[in-house]
Amino acid sequence: MSEKRPTTSSAGRYKLQYRGTECTNCGHPLDMSDKYCPNCSQANSTKKLTLKDFFDEFFSSLISYDSKLLNTLSAMVLRPGKITKDYINGKRVRYTNPFRFLLSLSIVYFLMLNIGGDFTAFDRFAADNETGDLKMEEGILNLTMKNQDVGQEIATTLDSIPELDEITEQIKRKDSLMLAEPKAHYDSLAQKGLIERFFDKRELFGTLIDKKGITNLSEITANYDIPATTENMAAFNASKSISKAKKRPSEFISSLISKVPFAIFFFLPIFALFIWLVYIRKKYNYTDHLVFSFHNTSVLFILLIISYLIDSAFGVSGNSIFLLLFLIYLFLAMKRFYGQGIFKTGVKYVFLNTVFFILATFSTLLFFIGNIFTF
Repeated sequence: MSEKRPTTSSAGRYKLQYRGTECTNCGHPLDMSDKYCPNCSQANSTKKLTLKDFFDEFFSSLISYDSKLLNTLSAMVLRPGKITKDYINGKRVRYTNPFRFLLSLSIVYFLMLNIGGDFTAFDRFAADNETGDLKMEEGILNLTMKNQDVGQEIATTLDSIPELDEITEQIKRKDSLMLAEPKAHYDSLAQKGLIERFFDKRELFGTLIDKKGITNLSEITANYDIPATTENMAAFNASKSISKAKKRPSEFISSLISKVPFAIFFFLPIFALFIWLVYIRKKYNYTDHLVFSFHNTSVLFILLIISYLIDSAFGVSGNSIFLLLFLIYLFLAMKRFYGQGIFKTGVKYVFLNTVFFILATFSTLLFFIGNIFTF
């Protein structure tokens, strides 16, 4: 209850003279000594709210939140593992909610990436490719962003590959065959397995979208007598999203980045299961391990935000340094929180980091595929 109460003093509209005998919010009987309603936690005051009272309460709440934020940051960054111990032992009023804190940090970080990232270079590259006038040196220069020597080297290497033109011609011939007889090509896919058939349909529909300007599946059904089945609809929607992503890759990347925080909250609960299994003999339950993972991932995002700000301000990339700091921090947090020796902690540290990397990669891949279907 105490976490829901506003920060109040005995001054202003909270003076004893303004206290009532009945809660103005829920009607619960009160005593004059009650500073809060024991039923709904609203402050006991009958004084009409003035503009001064309104701003006093606003700044009081703001200071209270800032105090929680500072306590959370100092305990989290300077004393690895302590904040989790405090939180699961019931000392929660002084700290911000771990789930909300991590969500806020991840949103801030990926918002910074979205706003600060120059993804329009990918649009210029896609425009050159679509018109058939692809300037390799310029495209590579844009995509590598600020690294002209590397861009020129890659462009020269690609130009020197003799098979590149042959591959391009094979793709063009395949597209021509599909465009000449879409229905015949579609019928030839019937004997293939589900996954292979799906991707071949996606390729067929993608070619029709790019070359014929098709905008919906009903046009394909009307023009080429291809049925509008659920599978065909899924393949068509995927083709349409991919076509849109190829034409406006910057929007696709921005859309993908905005969804990454949700990918994090998809795999962290699964990751907590592995922590629970590794430390199954410890007294902690699943939720305790989940809080531990939230706190440590929050530290990772704090370091990523600092690294990004330094890079933006001074043009110096500190990603490797901050990653090393986090790895050291994580080891100390595991050792202090779970109370095991260096060897045991080290073995579990390597295992859990491997699991974390696999889950993070898998979740990002799932969200990437999902973004293709919904873009």
